[in-house]
Amino acid sequence: MKTYTVKFEQKLPITLEEAWDFFSSPINLAKITPKSMAFIITSDYKVNTKMYEGMIITYKVAPLLGVKIDWMTEITHVKEGEYFIDEQRFGPFKFWHHEHHFKAIEGGVLMTDKLIYGIPFGIFGQIANAITVAKQTQEIFDYREKAVEELFGVYK
Repeated sequence: MKTYTVKFEQKLPITLEEAWDFFSSPINLAKITPKSMAFIITSDYKVNTKMYEGMIITYKVAPLLGVKIDWMTEITHVKEGEYFIDEQRFGPFKFWHHEHHFKAIEGGVLMTDKLIYGIPFGIFGQIANAITVAKQTQEIFDYREKAVEELFGVYK
């Protein structure tokens, strides 16, 4: 299976505690996901629920042509205030491992995402990645960057 790696970094003008509080709540994920994805968290979590190891989060998402699919991820690792990792248990990818890292820096926080994913269907999955999946993944991170800046401001 061929895998793909995407790394994204963004500096935020907020404290580490503020960043962790926002990003460790699964409910907030919908706030930074493009509306075109029709992203809905179907797990029954409250606004102040924080991630923990073993947490299962279910979603409905429409990544392509408006067709809604089910997606399930598990939070496999959490180190409070530093990082958490989610991995797909059921969904559109053959493999999905997403690391979210947070580090205090002068004037704010450096947030780093590392995503490693694989697509099913062999060569057809590789073609799909080249045509649409890689581009769409980048667009999601680009959207998120703007959404986070609207929520917290621009790091200077």
